[in-house]
Amino acid sequence: MGPIAKSETQGGVQSVTRALDLMRALARAEEGRRVSDLAKETGLAVSTAHRLLTTLELSGFAQFDSATMLWHVGREAFAVGATFGRRRNFVAPALPFLRRLRDATRETANLGILEGDRLVTVSQVESREIMRAISPPGGTAPVFCSGMGKAIVSTWEEAQIRALIGRVGLPRITARSLATPEAVLADLAACRQRGYAVDNEEHITGLRCVASVVWSAQAEPVCAISISGLAARLPEQDLDQIGQLVRQAAHQLTQALGGTAPEAVV
Repeated sequence: MGPIAKSETQGGVQSVTRALDLMRALARAEEGRRVSDLAKETGLAVSTAHRLLTTLELSGFAQFDSATMLWHVGREAFAVGATFGRRRNFVAPALPFLRRLRDATRETANLGILEGDRLVTVSQVESREIMRAISPPGGTAPVFCSGMGKAIVSTWEEAQIRALIGRVGLPRITARSLATPEAVLADLAACRQRGYAVDNEEHITGLRCVASVVWSAQAEPVCAISISGLAARLPEQDLDQIGQLVRQAAHQLTQALGGTAPEAVV
């Protein structure tokens, strides 16, 4: 490949990378962003950011509101992102269980998976409360600061858990985040014993999450269900009652999927 062609290829890759950075910035701003703010956040010149956003708009991946001068995620981005959930055959069947769990607890119900070494929320039914806890679908969290993440990895062997700790570390996101491998292992042992995991303000101060694992037909931990809400509405003395509701929902979804849990964790 000659030097001109190589330069063009590198320039094309750089443009794609910059456009994706802009899309991620837009995804974090539900109310929209000004081009100057997007440029600052992504480290781009305003003219470059505007050119890339205009290109994205022509393809439907970004949308500009001339009345507010704000940029938003476009409909095509939603359509493409939605395929991530559709290709996982447990997302649609989970919705009735998420809705029932939301109605029973009045809190936001979530469905999550492990993607790489992070927990990803793939589906959600929002609480009807004015003040509610929401990590939107597509949002990620460190495994050991996430109720759903802990529910899934609590099914792993100790060697696998220690290997994951070695890869991702134990970031101290809040004062309650688990800080040592021994604390993680003890917490996961408690998860296995009671059948549900708890994020006790370990990811966001003031928010709690209660989660339980869902099993596939191959007796593998395929995903997790959780409810998340303000700690004031999820007091510690009520967590076991809530945990049993979440555990039941996860068990019912497991059955709906034709799944089964290993006998040791039933």
